[in-house]
Amino acid sequence: MDLIVSDLTVARGGVPVLEGVSFVLTSGAALVLRGPNGAGKTTLLRTVAGLQPPMVGTVSGAEDRIAYAAHADGIKQVLTVAENLSLWADVFGQSDVEPALAAFNLGDLRDRAAGSLSAGQKRRLGLARLMVTGRPVWVLDEPTVSLDVASVALFADAVRAHLAAGGSALMATHIDLGLEAEVLDVTPHKAVLSTAIEDFDEAFL
Repeated sequence: MDLIVSDLTVARGGVPVLEGVSFVLTSGAALVLRGPNGAGKTTLLRTVAGLQPPMVGTVSGAEDRIAYAAHADGIKQVLTVAENLSLWADVFGQSDVEPALAAFNLGDLRDRAAGSLSAGQKRRLGLARLMVTGRPVWVLDEPTVSLDVASVALFADAVRAHLAAGGSALMATHIDLGLEAEVLDVTPHKAVLSTAIEDFDEAFL
């Protein structure tokens, strides 16, 4: 099933930031969002993931199919690495966490409390959660933050394997991951604000 975004307008704090966004994400494909900081990429991803409603437009094909990874790693500090993955696997009706541990080179850390990990290790654990959800559509917001070069390569390999298995990925990243992916620059979709809103904003600059 394709993920179809049609004529989407998304807002931050009630103010439109992007409008007229449309794309189709098919099985086995990746789409990379590009644009300057503050352009609305995170807002678009959150809307596609169902965390906030669109102002205009529709998202179809997303129902119970999306695994979302944001800036926060989403891990339980007091649980071990393996326990964190098992927790998420249980939530999504999965069981085997070994492939996720191996893919993100977490095997030697499996019994380490997540709170004692470095920032990069926590990020790898947060991304490994995607693999235990069993969900086909990965929506990723700057997934390589805190990752070193070797870890970025691990992540890229995991995405390739996900795509090869028929999954898909929508991500905002400034890093070239070496993936075959379409690129959507959100800059041309910047919402045109009314004069009243622009004047209101300028009063606080």
